[in-house]
Amino acid sequence: MKTAVVILNWNGKQLLETFLPSVIAFSKEATVYVADNASTDDSVAFVKQQFPQVKIIQNKTNAGYAKGYNEALKNLQEDLFVLLNSDVEVTHNWLSPVLQAFKDDPNLVAAQPKIRDYNNRNLFEYAGAAGGYIDALGYPFCRGRIFNTLEKDTGQYNDTVPIFWASGACLFLKKTAFENVGGFDEDFFAHQEEIDLCWRLQTIGGTVKYIGASKVYHVGGATLATANPKKTFFNFRNTLLLLLKNVKGGRAYFLILTRMLLDGVAAIQFLTQGKFKHISAILRAHFSFYSLFYIFLKKRRLQASKFKYYTKKSIVWAYFIQNKHRFNDLW
Repeated sequence: MKTAVVILNWNGKQLLETFLPSVIAFSKEATVYVADNASTDDSVAFVKQQFPQVKIIQNKTNAGYAKGYNEALKNLQEDLFVLLNSDVEVTHNWLSPVLQAFKDDPNLVAAQPKIRDYNNRNLFEYAGAAGGYIDALGYPFCRGRIFNTLEKDTGQYNDTVPIFWASGACLFLKKTAFENVGGFDEDFFAHQEEIDLCWRLQTIGGTVKYIGASKVYHVGGATLATANPKKTFFNFRNTLLLLLKNVKGGRAYFLILTRMLLDGVAAIQFLTQGKFKHISAILRAHFSFYSLFYIFLKKRRLQASKFKYYTKKSIVWAYFIQNKHRFNDLW
């Protein structure tokens, strides 16, 4: 199975300098690419000079994660793509267990490794942890991470299990399946596009898995910090788009209305914390959703399905009302 490890870069010389050596050292089974999103720093020149074995893909514009990867991957011939954030430290033997999983399961189309926090190395990392899920209202959560509660890794998720979504921080994708569903939806730009992709992959019969025998460390927030209002904008808007596009029938509109009301509750919480830019981000997210409504309505007619996407009706209720902060306590 020919494998391509593809790192999307935008003005990330310092990150490449820090993390690219581990990728090169521990990825002998793969060809390593840096896909550059029209950087204005000297990161491409740096890679060419310091790591000549790494292949460069030059995108013409900085069009975000979704389009950036769509452009980067369209001419690659490898059987398996590994989309790796530039702020990820990989470990010895990180590829082998996942490659073996793809060989053993012909229905496996996407996967992720165990993702731990680079700065707090015994904790799971926010963006993926030990595999992702969403509740009925589209709130994402993970084994090892619910909202902002991160679990310590004590070996409780050393298994291999089916999940609903695999993290875009370190995302393994079968080339043929990725192309069959049309790649990433570029209207998402950034954040939750991997959830949308995994959703579509499963509606055509594919399986998504977490492979606990593989481990990486992710800085997180190196491109866009968790506390950045821009991230609030993308997360709130893209959840509404996700539900509209993929949930079949009138139920989608009920879920969207409910979610928008809960967004109002979140805005009140931001108000009490004095985070006024985040309130503005939620309002802009809703208006942006309205502007994209008819575009996504057309996509919905093509892609919405009755595929059951959630295992928990409300993670908000479980977390804030029932005080269940660990994944294994949810069941």
